[in-house]
Amino acid sequence: MAIDPKDPRVQEFLRTEEEAKKKQAEKAGAAAETPEAPPGRTDPPKKEKEPKITGAEKKQHGPFKKTRAGVVLTKDEVKAIKAGRKKLRKELRQRGIRSKREFELTAGTLGLYFDKRRGFLFWFRRHWLGALLGALLAMLAILFFMAIVTQIRGFFTINLSRGMFREGFTLSDTVGFEYPTTQLLAVPAEGVPCISINQIPEDVDDHDGEHNDNYFAYTFYVRNEGDSTVDYVWQLHLNAESQNASTAVWCLLFEDGELGLYAKPTAEGEVEALPGFDDNSRGFTRIPVLMAEGESDWLQFIASRGAISYYRVVPEPFVSDKVMVEGIQREVHPTDVHKYTVVLWVEGDDPQCDDSLVGAYLGARMDFQLAGSYIEDADSRGLGGTLRSIWDNLRFWD
Repeated sequence: MAIDPKDPRVQEFLRTEEEAKKKQAEKAGAAAETPEAPPGRTDPPKKEKEPKITGAEKKQHGPFKKTRAGVVLTKDEVKAIKAGRKKLRKELRQRGIRSKREFELTAGTLGLYFDKRRGFLFWFRRHWLGALLGALLAMLAILFFMAIVTQIRGFFTINLSRGMFREGFTLSDTVGFEYPTTQLLAVPAEGVPCISINQIPEDVDDHDGEHNDNYFAYTFYVRNEGDSTVDYVWQLHLNAESQNASTAVWCLLFEDGELGLYAKPTAEGEVEALPGFDDNSRGFTRIPVLMAEGESDWLQFIASRGAISYYRVVPEPFVSDKVMVEGIQREVHPTDVHKYTVVLWVEGDDPQCDDSLVGAYLGARMDFQLAGSYIEDADSRGLGGTLRSIWDNLRFWD
């Protein structure tokens, strides 16, 4: 129902508002009058005070500002209009007028209104370039954050250097290379107990991708899809750890089926051994993963008792505090594929395995780069390297 300007209720409201405005004007005029100066006395003219900057000049902030008749309002004007609308709504309800349409018509007559917002699409049309740049920056920030996060706290990543990428090398966690990439990520094995090396199955190298159990195990492939025959080197890095977890974590690494066994040296810098070199009273009788191909280089014969032979396990020491293992592949021809399996576990017989490791974590990464290009590929590390790695992955899927 449309509002009738001749409605007595509306006329009475308007008249009340007009009288209130007149009274306010009269009060302001009376306050401005000053007493006349006594005869014979002339006071110097008073210097007019400069107007103070009040809240009326305060501008609104943010992308969506309130306007009236297309003019951006100040903060105090917005506040005054809101107060007026609240008072008008109360007055109309007292007069029995509850229609929203009639309220808005009356408010419009009195100037108590805001322009309707045209929504996000209107704002986007006016600021599409800034919005697009902001979205791209946000996406890059998310990608950067993900790239950083994947390098820490218990995750295992496999990375190709820029040189390897330019030569056409790719990675895959399946032998068929259904989803080739330049970086692989495996989730950690969580809540693993301390186990013995003789619990690692002999077929641990016969599975693709992630195949965790009471240990971490990941199998992947590297393929040369370029046109050149090159050499490359690889390193398995300790990326992050807590509570010195690496002192009790052992590593099996298969390269094209050839096994290597590694562990961190003792606190005295000596080669780790189970049992210790000074203990010949016991030993392992069978370790499936080491005996799968017959006598192993990592087993040292201790003694025989009847028909049973006892062995000591002697792994190779880690290369350094930050590098577990490293190696090289020579003359990798186009279409050549090399297979890798990395197995990590907490060795329960290691003297460093005790209750202090409860809740610990360990993260690792395996990096590949062209042989002889340590200087060339040095810029692939750090912040710049991370950003370039993201860019290379995006280019790869172009």
